[in-house]
Amino acid sequence: MQLVVARIGRAHGIKGEVTVEVRTDEPELRLAPGAVLATDPASAGPLTIESGRVHSGRLLLRFAGVRDRNAAEALRNILLIADVDPEERPEEPDEYYDHQLIDLDVVLADGTEVGRITEVSHLPYQDLFVVERPDGSEVLIPFVGEIVTEVDLDAQKAVIVPPPGLIDDRAVIASTRAEGDDTAGAQGSEAGGEAAGNEEGR
Repeated sequence: MQLVVARIGRAHGIKGEVTVEVRTDEPELRLAPGAVLATDPASAGPLTIESGRVHSGRLLLRFAGVRDRNAAEALRNILLIADVDPEERPEEPDEYYDHQLIDLDVVLADGTEVGRITEVSHLPYQDLFVVERPDGSEVLIPFVGEIVTEVDLDAQKAVIVPPPGLIDDRAVIASTRAEGDDTAGAQGSEAGGEAAGNEEGR
């Protein structure tokens, strides 16, 4: 399975280094020196990581054969893609890769169906499940232990104990807006964020 683990940003300095937007929770594994990564677009790769370091909170990488600022700048916005065993799981038992969470059924403790995870959104302060409900509306579920009490990959489900209003109020608001504004309903867009399908996290 191929998963996006980073996006190349600006060139840094004059010796071929680039900043990267990390999209994996395991950069020390996925973006380590010696790693060979496919790219999107494919014509830009594969790229072999020669070295990496953290500078002012940003990860900087240098790739084999990239020796100056012009060559580094030519890589800007390219996605880095790693081959990951679909059966592989993070070392920590309570951590998961995004692709393992997508399409899990979300249910309450009593088994009541809530919906299906369509995306994992990684925000600076927490991760969110984007859950599509049976009626087509969406609800955001914070991926925290107090709310998501169980993730069972074998049973393909996530059990939640939502606080009052997290599910029902959002669904009612979405439904009311759709009924009162036909144009809004016709122009509904897909869920935002770029985490879906990426290893992004994980």
